[in-house]
Amino acid sequence: MCLFSYAEDPDPDEQAPAGLLFVPVRPHATGPALRVFRTPLGERTAVGFTREDLLTATLGDGQPAILLAEPALRALTTPLGVGRLVVDPVLSAPAVSTKPVYAAEVPARAL
Repeated sequence: MCLFSYAEDPDPDEQAPAGLLFVPVRPHATGPALRVFRTPLGERTAVGFTREDLLTATLGDGQPAILLAEPALRALTTPLGVGRLVVDPVLSAPAVSTKPVYAAEVPARAL
């Protein structure tokens, strides 16, 4: 016998609309350009934050942003082949280095 009722559980793929989002941009001569990020597996993704302080905590004080509704953000990114939208990401990592990786050097022993 199952102890839990799953009749009221929402489908995980049915997500509520995010509303207005603070979307990271970079300055460009013709106006702000949308920043596109990558997931840990390398998939391109748009990013939006529900609050400005969350954007600042993740990307730093100097990160410019614009307010966009979720449908508008999706409309901008879909023609670029970006189908994923991450709202309020909390973990970020430094850029991956393209330098070759070598085994650690063994320190010389004192004689």
